[in-house]
Amino acid sequence: MQDVKPILNQAEENMEAALMFLDESLAHIRAGKANPRILDGIRVEYYGSHVPLTNVATVTTPDAKTITIQPWEKGMMSVIEKAIQNSDVGITPMNNGEVIRLAIPPLTEERRRQLAKQSKHEGEEAKISIRNARRDAIDKLKKMIKDGLPEDIEKDAENEAQKIHDKYIRKSMTCWQLRRKRL
Repeated sequence: MQDVKPILNQAEENMEAALMFLDESLAHIRAGKANPRILDGIRVEYYGSHVPLTNVATVTTPDAKTITIQPWEKGMMSVIEKAIQNSDVGITPMNNGEVIRLAIPPLTEERRRQLAKQSKHEGEEAKISIRNARRDAIDKLKKMIKDGLPEDIEKDAENEAQKIHDKYIRKSMTCWQLRRKRL
């Protein structure tokens, strides 16, 4: 079993990476509740380079329907505001001279369906990645039989890869279902 451990570990690492990517993808879906992570993809021009919004401002959520952005420099207000308007967040920023406020609108039924569809798609993509990691591990194990690995050890390793696969599929479903309930 010692020869197959690196293959199983690599498969598990790939499955874990797929799960982390799913979690990250679902966090960026705007679900009617204020979440500062929806702004993670926004980059602003700062002294000639593009930096993440969080590098030039403090982003907070004072209540469930509002995100506030307080720039560290007053001159960044218009740059941040423009970056938010040009992004795919879909929220119009309100600037009062001190802070920028983003009011999260309530979800319409149509938008809720779109978000549910999008989160389901992200969940399916994660499951495909998990299955691919299992398939790659099994392919490597089958090649090891040609190099002299006993078949019973290969079958045991295949079963172990399946158990790891099942564990990560359950985790991905749980992650996706929790996110869907928030919509």
